[in-house]
Amino acid sequence: MSRLKNENPEEISDGGVIYRRLLRYVLPYKLAFSLAVIGMICAAATDAGLAAMLKPILDGGFVEKDPEWIALLPLLFIGVALVRGVGTFVSSFLMAWIGRNIVKTLRREMFNHILSLPTRFYDGSSSGALISKFTFDVEQVASAATDAITIVIRDVLTIIFLLALMFYTSWQLSLVMFVLGPVIILLVSLVNKRFRRISTRIQASMGNVTQVSEEAIEGHRVIKTFGGQAYEATHFEAVNEGNRRQFMKLIATSVSSVQIIQFISACALAAIIYLATSGPMLETITPGTFMTFLAAMMMMLTPVKRLTTVNVIIQRGIAAAKSIFDLLDAAAEVDTGSIRLEKISGAVEFKNVCFSYEQSKGVVLDNISFRVEAGQSIAFVGKSGSGKTTLASLLPRFYDCTSGSITVDGHVIGELTLENLRQQIALVGQDVMLFNDTIGRNIAYGSLENCAESEIIKAATAAHAMEFIETLPEGLNTMVGDNGALLSGGQRQRLAIARALLKNAPILILDEATSALDTESERYIQAALEELMKNRTTFVIAHRLSTIEKADIIIVMNEGKIVEQGKHAQLLAMNGYYANLYHLQYAPAVAAIQKNPTVNLDE
Repeated sequence: MSRLKNENPEEISDGGVIYRRLLRYVLPYKLAFSLAVIGMICAAATDAGLAAMLKPILDGGFVEKDPEWIALLPLLFIGVALVRGVGTFVSSFLMAWIGRNIVKTLRREMFNHILSLPTRFYDGSSSGALISKFTFDVEQVASAATDAITIVIRDVLTIIFLLALMFYTSWQLSLVMFVLGPVIILLVSLVNKRFRRISTRIQASMGNVTQVSEEAIEGHRVIKTFGGQAYEATHFEAVNEGNRRQFMKLIATSVSSVQIIQFISACALAAIIYLATSGPMLETITPGTFMTFLAAMMMMLTPVKRLTTVNVIIQRGIAAAKSIFDLLDAAAEVDTGSIRLEKISGAVEFKNVCFSYEQSKGVVLDNISFRVEAGQSIAFVGKSGSGKTTLASLLPRFYDCTSGSITVDGHVIGELTLENLRQQIALVGQDVMLFNDTIGRNIAYGSLENCAESEIIKAATAAHAMEFIETLPEGLNTMVGDNGALLSGGQRQRLAIARALLKNAPILILDEATSALDTESERYIQAALEELMKNRTTFVIAHRLSTIEKADIIIVMNEGKIVEQGKHAQLLAMNGYYANLYHLQYAPAVAAIQKNPTVNLDE
């Protein structure tokens, strides 16, 4: 199965709606935009001014040798150049300033929005594609919102000024240009859809390039261990080639359309030269008039060419904007709760809870019911895929149960605000997430950031993390690297436990919390966790049964159902699922003890 984003998404149905929505991001900068437009008007007017000056230069200077024109023309040239330079600088700088602010705003909105998205969204999204929205897509959007607008306004004004000059100079010759307009508009409309379709594919291919690159970076150990370099290189070459191919299609379409328009313009120029140099017009038109007209027409070819290529920028921007707006329009987590509890005791009850990720894939949890009193510990065991972690994910509402109900202190968890519910829960997962910050900030993370250093040290000590923190040159101020890359697995796990200890929440979820620890560290941490669990409701998910023998309730799960529950001794006496798991896990250790009585069963 391909792990890449589809490179043939549906064509964007209404680019105009998307582009108008995009232009709303320009509205907060109306003053800067207005000044930029004034600069564009000045720059555009000077193009027509330069062409208009050819008539007095040729007719007044070279033909009539008028001394007043000869003295005035150099000053006019300097004035026009000054106005052109100031106008171009003002418009370019201000539009670039607007563009960077749009990039900043879009990135801020996207980042804030992904923080509010439900876990289901991340389950079905590629991290590479999401990162591509922050890097590649947003730059295309900014270009469409500012660079494209600059080109359109400046070049349309330039064309208008030049056409006015041409019409003023010779309306007869100008009629040729008005015949060309519909032909060029028809050509541009024909390539519009192709531009947009290819641009949309480019967004997808960039997401694929980012995704494969990210996977190679994050999975470099696995790649090296299993000899996957050749496979990943081939894989990357495929997506890289796909990206190149889409860009080349875009370039081919862009270049060919420009060349066709230039050819049409050249035909028009040939017709104008023929008309101006034959018949009665040759007797009425002066050299200065003809050169002014010709210069205006030649100068108009450049803005016409840019207006043709700007369509590429706009269509790429529309495709990128759709990608970004799809993210911004993704439904955030539904917070239906209105109740806020200052502190809960921690009594939790699951009543006939069922859950499925997708109905077509069947039920993951089937009619789960149990009750755990405040301060009790409840452990979940079973084979991989039996639904243990999914069950624990329902309590902080990472997912909402399909049917049934979950209550905390008698309140259905959906009645509590998400923020308030999660304030009551601390989580230590199997996959520890550390941020590229100091050890201290990773322990006192988020709502814990204002905790005193003494509290951080106390939590780290209880988690036996101070044992290695004190050996580091900068102690709590030591940077941990990307996801704690500079620390061992056991050290990362202890920091996560210290974070949970510092939060001091009434409900604790331990999902394989000691899985990355060596036996000696696990003993210390297990003792710390037992102390922590005394007055807290604790959900423990563990494969190593030695860690849950003292739990008040042990629930055995199989294929999403509860098959047994009770205390450790009771479950062993049943000689069922739990006893089978226990004997399978300890059979090698029992055999080792028979050979060597000094062997510790827990090891």
